[in-house]
Amino acid sequence: MKKQVSFLIVVLLAFSIFAGCKPQVAQPVTLIFAKGGDAIGLDPGDTPDNESSAIWGNIFESLTKFKAGSTEVEPCLATSWDISPDGLVYTFHLRRGVKFHDGTPFNADAVVFTYDRYLDPNNPYHSYGTWENWEWCVSQVSKVEKVDDYTVNITLSTPFAPFLAALATAGGIVSPANCEKWKDQWIAHPVGTGPFKFVEWIKGDHITLEKNPDYWGAKPKIDTLIFRVIQDPSQRLLALQKGEVQGMEFPNATDLDKISQDSTLQLLEQPGLTISYLSFNVGTDTPGFQKPFGDLRVRQAIAHAINKQAIVDKVFQGTAVVLKTDIPPTLWGYNDSIQDYEYNPTKAKELLREAGYPNGFKTQLWTIPIARPYLPDPQKVAVAIQADLKAVGIDAEIVTYDWSTYFHKVDRGEQPMNIAGWICDYPDPDDFLYVLFDSDHATVGTASNFSFYRNPEVHKLNIQAQRIVDQTKRAELYKQVQTIIHNDVPNVPLASVKQIVVLSKNVKGFVLYPIGRYYFDTVTIETSK
Repeated sequence: MKKQVSFLIVVLLAFSIFAGCKPQVAQPVTLIFAKGGDAIGLDPGDTPDNESSAIWGNIFESLTKFKAGSTEVEPCLATSWDISPDGLVYTFHLRRGVKFHDGTPFNADAVVFTYDRYLDPNNPYHSYGTWENWEWCVSQVSKVEKVDDYTVNITLSTPFAPFLAALATAGGIVSPANCEKWKDQWIAHPVGTGPFKFVEWIKGDHITLEKNPDYWGAKPKIDTLIFRVIQDPSQRLLALQKGEVQGMEFPNATDLDKISQDSTLQLLEQPGLTISYLSFNVGTDTPGFQKPFGDLRVRQAIAHAINKQAIVDKVFQGTAVVLKTDIPPTLWGYNDSIQDYEYNPTKAKELLREAGYPNGFKTQLWTIPIARPYLPDPQKVAVAIQADLKAVGIDAEIVTYDWSTYFHKVDRGEQPMNIAGWICDYPDPDDFLYVLFDSDHATVGTASNFSFYRNPEVHKLNIQAQRIVDQTKRAELYKQVQTIIHNDVPNVPLASVKQIVVLSKNVKGFVLYPIGRYYFDTVTIETSK
């Protein structure tokens, strides 16, 4: 009997020990990232702004992508490609075994479907967007053809040297089945092939994504990814310090020392491929055009009136460098020989007098309402410029709108003068000098050239540079373009800003991308042991 009791005790003890060794179920991992503004849309071909692309870049993928933390292009939904000798036909060999979030297969039909809705005005889905991102980046595409289930040919109308990089930015592939199911409402239910799937969008508050368990690449380590809108940078930082979010963009420059000394936080920064600038509307066919800005002397006067160094020192506080031309100084093709317009209010007044405005004039200074990679505090920049203009007799009323409204008003040319900026979609001077200053992008209603500046020589040189593969020769052409723009003064370059992100100390694997997007497929959160 004793032996039986002893045996029973041993069995029970063993059971309890093994029961105690039962592995614990891993808790779901949620990361909340605080952004300065909400997305405008989630269609990869339609919405070019970074508030949108920072999110849809985790949902959709293109045939190419940028290597992590680099400007180098590598395969994504295409595993390889061939280029015809004339540079016009790109043959892409597609990745097999990839599924969209709705379970349907990715193949050549999906590529043709996606790009055809941009290209063909008669496509039933063409009217659902303006396709600004596609037009800004890869307008040279003329035809997309299926060769077989996993091969497509993309034909360009003219050679375009940055094509593979531009495609990484604007070529996100959508699910045909999802588009056919939801018709004009499909973007409220976006479906791609990326590492994260769309869950919900509460406009003005947050967008929620969840990991794609069937992702073809390395599986994400985060279960839920939330982009939360907190417009005020001080409030973003407070939420991070309180543990309400695990990451944020665009901290106040005045907070950087405090952040760097906080052992619970980590500060990530690198030189940015950004520019900020004051743009003059010189388009006489636009509703916002004012006569003074049609006079070169007025534009030169304002260039002399703005104390750019003071703005960089007092507003950006060490997070930016003064710009004298319209591409970042870290990008190849930068024209360092250009002599900037010196800060000289006396010279500014003389030029205004010569132009017939001895007492100045009244105008509006439009500025963006939210922090951006190129303007972490746009309101302070606007106030500083307003004061500089006032000192030479120009009375500029500061005007702003919500982000979506502002964006669409300026591309229609409703502003006489506005503060703007750019972070590159693809690391090439073309993405600045062609997209922001070429007549091809000065169409009222879809403009990215907010000056509506149209110089035939600039256009000629831009197109010539697009069709040359040799980077040295292209750089010389782009230096000529910068000189012409500098002399015509359709804008005043202001600053090039560092890319800065702040994270909780336990967030690991986050990589800054020069193009300013945020990707979370390699990110994890370490738990304390």
